[in-house]
Amino acid sequence: MARILLPLIFGLAGTLVLVGLGLWQLQRLDWKEAVLADIDARIVAAPVALPAQPDPVADRYLPVTVSGILQDPPIRVLVSQKQVGAGYRIIRAMQAGDRRVLVDLGFIRTDAVLAPTGSDPVSVTGNLHWPDEVDSYTPEPDLAADIWFARDLPRMAAHLGTDPVLVVARVTSLPDGAPSPLPVDTSGIPNDHLGYAVTWFGLAIVWVVMTGFFLWRIRKPAKG
Repeated sequence: MARILLPLIFGLAGTLVLVGLGLWQLQRLDWKEAVLADIDARIVAAPVALPAQPDPVADRYLPVTVSGILQDPPIRVLVSQKQVGAGYRIIRAMQAGDRRVLVDLGFIRTDAVLAPTGSDPVSVTGNLHWPDEVDSYTPEPDLAADIWFARDLPRMAAHLGTDPVLVVARVTSLPDGAPSPLPVDTSGIPNDHLGYAVTWFGLAIVWVVMTGFFLWRIRKPAKG
């Protein structure tokens, strides 16, 4: 009995730890799903006027409507769309009264011809966003070719001389043939907690099986 006591305690302790980690990930899953549901509800709420001083935390995903004159030149951010292929997000400065902000108008194919801006006001309804797309692996913008590889909001604002405020369009008053909006949604927010939970529970099962096999080997009478 003494021979199996320590391995049994070790096996039970390891199993409890692994099951506890799995249950914790299920709790995290419930929390993340509630967060995503709240974001989804915020995204589709009724739009309001652009706040005077948008806050990157409190006003993230806030639906707004802005109107003004779109400015040249645009910023082209390289992206890819399923069943379409490579293309660009088109981001322009908008002069909205005495304010100058960025608007993400949406997607065009790489071979599409982008019409120049006119002098007529354009209305954009969308969501405030502060994208987190830049990391140590992001290439520098190729300004000579007019290609950016991520939405670097502070740098884009400095490049086009705007406030560091980005409205990602859901609907615009632009004519047909303009960029197709790529609205803000929650698809890009990771939610891997179910996969983590399955992993921990799977490891717990393996731990139990290995513990049982080890105990069986200890109790098995030696041959000869």
